[in-house]
Amino acid sequence: MPLSWIALNSVKGLGPVRIKGLLQKYGTPEEVFKKSVSEIIRDGVIPEICAAQLSNPELFRNAEKQLLFAQKTGVTVITLSSTDYPSYLREIFAPPPVLYIKGNRTVFSGHAVAVVGTRLPTAYGKKAAVSITKELVQHKISIISGLARGIDSIAHETCILNSGSTVAVLGCGIDRIYPPENRGLAEKIIENGALVSEFPLGTQPESFNFPRRNRIISGLSAAVLVIEAGEKSGSLITAHYALQQGRDVFAVPGPITSAQSTGTFNLLREGASPARSGHEIAESLKVVTHPLVNFTSCPAPQLPLSLLCDAEREIFAQISSVPLRIDELAEKCGKSPGELFCNLLNLELKGLVQQISGQQFIRTE
Repeated sequence: MPLSWIALNSVKGLGPVRIKGLLQKYGTPEEVFKKSVSEIIRDGVIPEICAAQLSNPELFRNAEKQLLFAQKTGVTVITLSSTDYPSYLREIFAPPPVLYIKGNRTVFSGHAVAVVGTRLPTAYGKKAAVSITKELVQHKISIISGLARGIDSIAHETCILNSGSTVAVLGCGIDRIYPPENRGLAEKIIENGALVSEFPLGTQPESFNFPRRNRIISGLSAAVLVIEAGEKSGSLITAHYALQQGRDVFAVPGPITSAQSTGTFNLLREGASPARSGHEIAESLKVVTHPLVNFTSCPAPQLPLSLLCDAEREIFAQISSVPLRIDELAEKCGKSPGELFCNLLNLELKGLVQQISGQQFIRTE
């Protein structure tokens, strides 16, 4: 039943990594809520501040409101236990426990390629995005992107114009389309594709949501294509998540004098495949298959530290191989423990830190 999943997913500071730990320990969300807070604290699976919230009846009241709102707005709620949960996404390191979907869910059953890039594309980048996306659609490949301005929007629009299926992964609630000028595009997407978010309805598009949603963009795809990206572009985070997830990464070569091609040049230098056409990508996906990475036995490659936001970099600098309690970390950073939760979760998702017991953190390197 999605009610328990939604309730568990709404515990502040928990997140997909810690929920995964709870499920490995207790089996189902229903079993988690049957346990006493003292027992969960004693087991040390999640921080005490998170465990204490599990006894709050507001969790289920709010979950009921979410389900009712979803029904009224035509949003489907699926969980990791659902048979129609996207199979590729289920296998990543931190799969979203709950997905909110609006549109045609059959789009997840076919092959898909993520097309991402800069929000300020050049004429060259726009032309490449249209051409390659059109060719991918000709091969019956769905297009995954993030509904952002620039390359994302061009990929969605080109897919729709060529009668393809496209999926937009949001960094906010499905009812809060961002950017707002893409509301019309979002409506077109759901006619033959879908909007997807791991964030509860009503969630605002906060900046720290978008690195998290990028792992879903790559997780839904067989490959990620980057078309123009600056040196610290968010699309590079998507590409590095793809590498962690065992996906193919393609990049469009660009002019060496273009700032928008600095990121793609670096990807190519690191081993990404150059992409000249959608036909080449489609052919590559037919003959090259990568087994999904087993994250229980294989550590994930780490992201370049330059891609961290300032707050994440500040926190990461304080963490070492010596376990550090969250209260000590908060004191070093001059912040409250509550202020650290979101950034610590993002660092966990990026494979840079891990919680080893209670509220202690270490680097994964």
